[in-house]
Amino acid sequence: MAHDVLDRAASLSYYFLFALFPALLFLTSIVGLLPWPKLVDQLIGYLARVLPADAGSLLTRTVAEVIDGARGSLVSLGVLGALWAASSGMVSISNALNVAFEVRDTRRWWRHRLEAMGLTIGFSLLTIVAMLLFVFGERIGDEVARGLGVGQAFTRAWNIARWPALTLCALVGIMLVYQLAPAARLHWRRVTPGAIFALVGWLLASYALRLYVRYVGNYNATYGSIGGVIVLMLWFYLSSLALLVGAEINSQIRRAQIGGPGSLLDYRQPPASGG
Repeated sequence: MAHDVLDRAASLSYYFLFALFPALLFLTSIVGLLPWPKLVDQLIGYLARVLPADAGSLLTRTVAEVIDGARGSLVSLGVLGALWAASSGMVSISNALNVAFEVRDTRRWWRHRLEAMGLTIGFSLLTIVAMLLFVFGERIGDEVARGLGVGQAFTRAWNIARWPALTLCALVGIMLVYQLAPAARLHWRRVTPGAIFALVGWLLASYALRLYVRYVGNYNATYGSIGGVIVLMLWFYLSSLALLVGAEINSQIRRAQIGGPGSLLDYRQPPASGG
């Protein structure tokens, strides 16, 4: 409550809405370089299954319109514009995490933006790896087994192991955000507890919201045609809340280890010499 996590989650959900479609457009331009057709369509389909039905249909329809309208610029300046807009969401995450970790951001604006763009690219690459494992996991396992000359036991083990690999991709992505987005730099072990909480909390919140919208809350009846937008914003809010509460967990662990409130301020700065 001291860090206004609820209000900052609402602020993050606002920025996420504006960064979502440029991020998907940027991801589309990267995936278009791969030899697998319709990979983005499958990604959107899987994302729509996680979201409630109204928000999923809104997302699918809007992304299709954005991609069709920007088809000619996906390999030109449109990619840079999409990356810049998508990184705005990462900048807002960085500002919120600075509050959670109680550090002052002394980075110049251009460095802050470049780091956010780098994180956006890294997150996109992790998403692509997760997509390939999810969509083509069995086919990749068969090709690897054929190349190594091993039997069906390897294929079965591969098909089982790709699910933990998917979870690991998501966990690594959250840990990278906790480690690189704020002005503070924490060891990866120190961000693991909050990252695990954020991942589990996000999955549970998404599932609970899906059940609530399906069986309890009829947003279309209340809000009409913008019901899907309301549900999407609510999903962004719950996702932001899970991310920020995970950061608060890491912050409290760090505070307990180095002793006392306020000791996180400027701890990334080198100690003064002498005196």
